[in-house]
Amino acid sequence: MTSPSAPTEKKSAVAEQSAEAEWLGSITSILRFVVILVIIAAAVWLLSDVLTITFSATLFAVVLSGLSRILVKKLHLSYGWALCAVVILLIAAVALLVWGSGPAIVENALRLKQALQQQEVLLRSNLENNQAGQSLLNYLPSSLSGQQGRSSLDFLGSRIAGSMTGIVGSAFGAVGTAVVALIAGLYFAISPSLYANGVLRLVPITQRPRARTLMLRTGHTLWAWVAGQSLDMLVVGVLSGVGLWFIGVPLALALGVLAALCNFIPYIGAIMGAVPAILLALSLGVREAIMVAALYSVIQFFEGNVMAPLIQRHAVKMPPAITILSQTLFGAILGFPGLILASPLTAALLSVFDGLAPPLKDDEHI
Repeated sequence: MTSPSAPTEKKSAVAEQSAEAEWLGSITSILRFVVILVIIAAAVWLLSDVLTITFSATLFAVVLSGLSRILVKKLHLSYGWALCAVVILLIAAVALLVWGSGPAIVENALRLKQALQQQEVLLRSNLENNQAGQSLLNYLPSSLSGQQGRSSLDFLGSRIAGSMTGIVGSAFGAVGTAVVALIAGLYFAISPSLYANGVLRLVPITQRPRARTLMLRTGHTLWAWVAGQSLDMLVVGVLSGVGLWFIGVPLALALGVLAALCNFIPYIGAIMGAVPAILLALSLGVREAIMVAALYSVIQFFEGNVMAPLIQRHAVKMPPAITILSQTLFGAILGFPGLILASPLTAALLSVFDGLAPPLKDDEHI
């Protein structure tokens, strides 16, 4: 005869086994997730240069494809002819720029470097001639000094002058990498479906529709980011150049171009573009330096509160904290190229996250 408590004991045993299996399943999922993250982090760390070139090529391909599709829509051309027209126009624009303004650009860059170095020497001399300045020199971190017996400000000023105007030199030093990225980007743009379909074949069949949607969404986000950032850079460059010319700062055109290029990097780029302009303005006087600082503050206020909201209506919205943290993260992993590419990388990742994560319900918001 079966005991009355037997069914209860059997149910309890089954429940315990089910709970144990669920617990083991959760532990297994967490371990699998951690292992995947470690593998991804190791791959990114070991293949950082390759990943940088690949993403740069992808970004260039997105630009070419976006411009080509505009011509397809406006002029009713085939995609191939539209891409040929875009490439020819870009090559012609670069050739005209180098032919007509190349010597002037190089001359202005060299003059800007010399002016910054001279201003750094003058600033250091002025600081050494008063007690407050000497205290500042003494308390600057010794890590800023590259050699013993050389003042920290001397080294810092040389670094500023070199980094602000060494973009041209570093570009020539990295010309091989840039050529590889441009050629790869051109091939990506010629047959985007070929490479996209190749990636989709690596995805499990059941997940391919979702992966395809994410790829299209990410491409649209990158194009929107590039278009918006290009407009933002143009506005900042024009306002900076005109404002500096009106104040009377020398090399206003070169400084305006530098401000536009630096603005490709949000927040940090604004400081990078303002420092050389303020240093050159100090050669005219403290009043001019204050005016330049105020000019850049107004421009950045306009860019952050007027331009950025308009741009973010058509592109992924990136909170400032996430943007700054992403610059720190990608800069640490990929170096200076990671700092430059941090914003488009973050825009792409946020687009993927928006596509993967379900939206919060009304009662789930904090």
